[in-house]
Amino acid sequence: MTERQRPGRLQRGLATILYRLIVLVLTIAILFFGYRTVEAVLRYVDEQTTYTANAPGYAGTATVMAPQPTATSTPEPSATPEPSATAAPTETEVALGSSPRHIQAKLAQAFVTNTPQPLDSSQVTLPAINTPVAPVETVPPVETVIPTEAPTLEPMPAQDSAGTPRPLPTVFVYGNAPEGVVAPTGVPTAVEFVDRQGYDLFNVILLGNDGELTNDGFIRTDTMIIVSINRTTGTVSMLGLPRDLYVYIPGWTMQRLNLAYIHGQSVGWTDGGFGLLRQTILYNFGINVHYYAMVNLTGLRSLIDLVGGVDVAVDCAIQNLALIGADVPAAAQRVTEDGDYLLPVGVYHMTGGEALWYARARDITIEFDRQRRQMQLLRALWRKARDNGLLLNLPSLWQEGSQYIETNLTLEDLLGLVPVALNLDVNNIENFNLIRLYHTEPWQTPDGEFVQLPIFDTMRPMLEDFYSPPTESQVRVEGARIRVYNGSPNTDWDRVAADRLAYSGFLATAAGAADNSAYTDTVLIDYTGSTKGSSMQDIAHILNVRPENIRIQPDANREVDFDVILGANYNSCTEPGVQAVDQG
Repeated sequence: MTERQRPGRLQRGLATILYRLIVLVLTIAILFFGYRTVEAVLRYVDEQTTYTANAPGYAGTATVMAPQPTATSTPEPSATPEPSATAAPTETEVALGSSPRHIQAKLAQAFVTNTPQPLDSSQVTLPAINTPVAPVETVPPVETVIPTEAPTLEPMPAQDSAGTPRPLPTVFVYGNAPEGVVAPTGVPTAVEFVDRQGYDLFNVILLGNDGELTNDGFIRTDTMIIVSINRTTGTVSMLGLPRDLYVYIPGWTMQRLNLAYIHGQSVGWTDGGFGLLRQTILYNFGINVHYYAMVNLTGLRSLIDLVGGVDVAVDCAIQNLALIGADVPAAAQRVTEDGDYLLPVGVYHMTGGEALWYARARDITIEFDRQRRQMQLLRALWRKARDNGLLLNLPSLWQEGSQYIETNLTLEDLLGLVPVALNLDVNNIENFNLIRLYHTEPWQTPDGEFVQLPIFDTMRPMLEDFYSPPTESQVRVEGARIRVYNGSPNTDWDRVAADRLAYSGFLATAAGAADNSAYTDTVLIDYTGSTKGSSMQDIAHILNVRPENIRIQPDANREVDFDVILGANYNSCTEPGVQAVDQG
């Protein structure tokens, strides 16, 4: 009997253990799902609490970014009148804290070619990085406006020897942000398209990403420069957009501009990251970007080496540590035990690695100045390619260089721009940089990130000027001729000052050494004697010439309009936020 009882006791023991295991597993599962439920509720409550707490400040921040109410919003006009799909004006109420603002938005162009794909939870792989906002799937879907007529293409350029280039891509008008978007600040309404004034504009955004530094698959477009090529006048304008601009990204929320590209890639937006970045720029600035070209650090380095390096006039001394992936310029001197290097004012031939150090240095400067230097490198790169005759052999250059570039441009597109590039003078490239505290307002997000809020009232006139050819500016109308002499013992300072003036749109020539090298102060001599429309004050401001060192000597038989003699205390580094460094 005992032998028969043992199996029964064993079975009962195993059953008891199994039962307890089942109870334990169920208990753990209940606790786990209960915890996740409570966590979700607490997160939602926390988001709403943050949103409510920030609401009183929305009026202040959104007023900085939002355009002033207008009767209608005019879309970017075509170079020639053409029929286009239109939508009736609708009034959209945007809540700014407790003070609602009514803005009428007229969508006069709506194309389905670039309609964003619907967002759902399975597509969203990128959470909000800097702000405690609600998940993307909580944003109400955007209603797509279906045009009643066929989409209107922007005008094609005239045919040339290379054939007729492709028509410019059309653009889908997103409209205003849907109500209920949760963000740490007020969400601005969509701005009007900047008026092209009938010009045939070909807009490309040049992007530089930091993917090689992070190596996490998360690409931030820290360099964003829009190049607008006016094929009507043969001139070019460049506009730098700082990475910390805090803007509305369609279909998402308020975020840094440099996150628009990766978010578009992550959610499968039409045309990928560029598609969403294009929509973001159109929504916040009214600029329609047609194409993009993106390089990483290795790509930029390789492109500069491909043309044999570039000559750069350094007008603001740069002090910085060595940087990963870049080469400290050979002319730089180590000045601290921590490993800081100083590159003094002067003209330098830079390899790709050295140019990368110059473009990325920011230890003593702010982002706005770094973007100015990057635009300076683009000018130098173009000048080198033109002077070396590389533009005349564009197919070969494209074959070698395209391996470093991600772009939606084709060789056919570029061939149509060759006549403009060959005839383009460096003085016909106009540069536009945002000015901190004038075009943007610093702001700190609830999670402690420092960003820049665009100021619409001051930024809009600059964007309109960006679309106007530089030949219409006061400097161009006057056509002031400037000759720069070096009256200091410092090598190439006449070239530095001439390049500085050229960057600002003047026709300046480096004339070499002055009658002696013992000048202490910089002298500006005005031979025009003009009291109206003179560029004298502008030149003096750019080169930091003191009023007592300006001489008026009218000369009807003058060879040039202005002479500049640089002294030993010359300093044209007027960029906001740039600190002086010891060059002794």
